[in-house]
Formats: sequence, C-alpha cells, structure tokens
Amino acid sequence: METKKLIGMRIKELRRSKHLSQEQLAEKADINSKYLSRMERGTENPTLDMLIKLSTALEVEMWEMFDFGHVKGRKELKDSLQSFFKTADEPALRLAFKIIRAVVR
Repeated sequence: METKKLIGMRIKELRRSKHLSQEQLAEKADINSKYLSRMERGTENPTLDMLIKLSTALEVEMWEMFDFGHVKGRKELKDSLQSFFKTADEPALRLAFKIIRAVVR
C-alpha cells in the first residue's frame, strides 16, 4: 500500500480514537475539512507543517502519525514476533510474556 494511503488511514484512526469528527479535527487543526477528508482518503499529500498541525490537534507525538504496525497481515505479524523472540534478551522476553498472558486472559 502506498504511504499516502497509510498516512491517511492512520490520521483517520487517530481521529476516531479521539472521538472527533472530521469537522472537529479540521477546526482544531485550523485546516479545511475537505482537505482533511482528502488526506484521510490518501488522495492529498500532507506537508510537514500539516502533519505537525494534525499531531498537535490530535495530541499525539509525530511518530505516531507514521505507526503503521496495525496494518500488518497475519503472516507479517507472525514473522515480526518470531524475529523479536529470536533476538530479544531474557528481560524483554519475560515482559513480552507477561503482556501476552494478560491480554489472552
């Protein structure tokens, strides 16, 4: 998937997690709601200044705008976990085990 679409999906996901409509986020970020809509659909290429405005309005760190881990498929997730388990030290493995155990309970 192309990066523009991934960024758009991520903006939409972050906006929804904050329970904001497009209009509310646009107002908060001082941008046009139609422009925001095009960004979320991946048809508009946001500038760095725009991403800064959006991250500020969404109250997230800039790196969170580029956290696309949520779009991995099952195979990619399994491969990532296998890689982690092969390279992680014992404290990291113990922590991962505790987290996984808490989630599946």
